[in-house]
Amino acid sequence: MGFVFFTLALIHLNWVMGGTFGFAESLPTKETGERVLNPKKFDSAVVGVGLMSFSFFYLIKAGCINLNLPDWLLDYGSWIIPAIFFLRSIGEFKYVGFFKKVKTTTFGKLDTKFYSPLCLFLGMVGVILQLIR
Repeated sequence: MGFVFFTLALIHLNWVMGGTFGFAESLPTKETGERVLNPKKFDSAVVGVGLMSFSFFYLIKAGCINLNLPDWLLDYGSWIIPAIFFLRSIGEFKYVGFFKKVKTTTFGKLDTKFYSPLCLFLGMVGVILQLIR
């Protein structure tokens, strides 16, 4: 989990630094090609830092990083992080998630094939890790 979140964080932070790898394909569009979201570098930075913190969270939980966090933070984080990704996999019912209506755009196809399944996977693994601890 930590490696996946770290990789996703690096992609988002790459966009902050001006990189373009996967940027256009990661944004939902209308059927006309018009972007639904127009994130700024700051937005990508917030998401990148958040994903990096998720990476460190799971590395701390796994004992790879020795940092004593309060038990309540570990417990709540272990449910909140998977919930975020379950909700993302469900989506907002128009452009994002398994239940989206706009499916034929480049983003829509990639979301159906990769993004939403990855989010569902992260949510499921997060819950499983919490239940077996």
